[in-house]
Amino acid sequence: MSVVQFSLDQPELEFTASGGSTVRRTVLPSGVRVLTEVMPGAQSASISFAVAVGSRDEVDGHHGSTHFLEHLLFKGTKTRTALDIAVAFDSVGGASNASTGKEHTSYYARVQDKAIPVAVQVIADMLTSSVIDAVEFENERTVILEELAMNDDDPQDVAHEKFFEAVLGGHELGRPIGGTPETIKAVTRAAVWQHYQNNYRPEDLVITAAGGVDHDALLALVDENLEIAGWDKQLAAKPKPWREQSSVVIEPVVSSQVINRPIAQANIILGSQGLVAGDKRRYAMAILNTVLGGGMSSRLFQEIREKRGLAYSVYSFNQGYSDAAAFGLYAGCSPQKAAEVIKLMLAELGKVATDGITDAELDLAKGNISGGLALKFESTQARMSRLSGAELTDGEFIDLDESLARYAAVQLADVKELAKLMFEAPKSFVAVGEIKESLFDEFV
Repeated sequence: MSVVQFSLDQPELEFTASGGSTVRRTVLPSGVRVLTEVMPGAQSASISFAVAVGSRDEVDGHHGSTHFLEHLLFKGTKTRTALDIAVAFDSVGGASNASTGKEHTSYYARVQDKAIPVAVQVIADMLTSSVIDAVEFENERTVILEELAMNDDDPQDVAHEKFFEAVLGGHELGRPIGGTPETIKAVTRAAVWQHYQNNYRPEDLVITAAGGVDHDALLALVDENLEIAGWDKQLAAKPKPWREQSSVVIEPVVSSQVINRPIAQANIILGSQGLVAGDKRRYAMAILNTVLGGGMSSRLFQEIREKRGLAYSVYSFNQGYSDAAAFGLYAGCSPQKAAEVIKLMLAELGKVATDGITDAELDLAKGNISGGLALKFESTQARMSRLSGAELTDGEFIDLDESLARYAAVQLADVKELAKLMFEAPKSFVAVGEIKESLFDEFV
């Protein structure tokens, strides 16, 4: 079993993770961090270039810049057009993409092991040498507005966005990742360019790869391609520090909100502030969510869908970040059945808070989580993401065996105590659909 704490001052680190895989970490003098996990027998690799900047880091005048950049970095560099970038990956049968989060942004690819040089060359060029062309900027503004419109047409997406706004109040984590139509229309190329210059520097960059990858060969590729991009290797810098992992006190903005839409279902979320990413109780939270609303055997699924046929989709979740989080229960149901479904969701959470869960439920949840993790980490992309998450979040690497041991250590009392905390916490209620504004009156 392995838990390894990284240091920003340690230039080299190597250790063996569960399953016998070798993990290596190098901090270059420029502040760039490179991590690899070799998976014996793998003939492909997943690789990511990431920075610890997300939508929460945007300041006035820059809102939407992080998501804008994710799009723009695929639109061309000083030496490659957007088509060149696409052709480079298509020519080796690879897949590339990017994701913007509230705290991180990642550009990644999965390729055959012998095509790793192509992935490094192209992503390094994209990340360091984007021109953010003025014409492409305006074209992409339209594309992003269409993306936001598409998301706004999905009532479940709308419910989740409004729920985070309600629970996390004025905190920057309550803002939508992609920005809003208003911020996207207002942001200027100069603002996005400044955001790019301020946050895409050597000391911000974390490169991770997993699968059929050679660490020393990857270091050489990174060194060569960052030099080609014009980054001065002689300029020493310390890596960007990790965010502080501690909960902050947040006042919810609203206790209830109804967004009226002429649609067939009511999309309902109710909940409160949850557990932050680094909370030691997160393993108990995973058990709670599995038992309460994590699958077909969960309490919410059985009580609301199977026994009563009131909803097709019903689940619970906890989304944690470095200093804030949201815990919620979701259901999509007929507007006429919305009040009944809300009562049932609250009742099931209340039962766990009062009576706890059974030994059989605890064992089932642990088996579900253990099996899911074992299957997940057969993937090169999952291992790459684990490396990125460890380096970008708090510098702590926890391997599969240690994770399984921590889930196994969760006791019945841990789950009951956590359910009680969530049940008694001040709640926010959000609904999207053709329903009355008074839906939540009896619950708030």
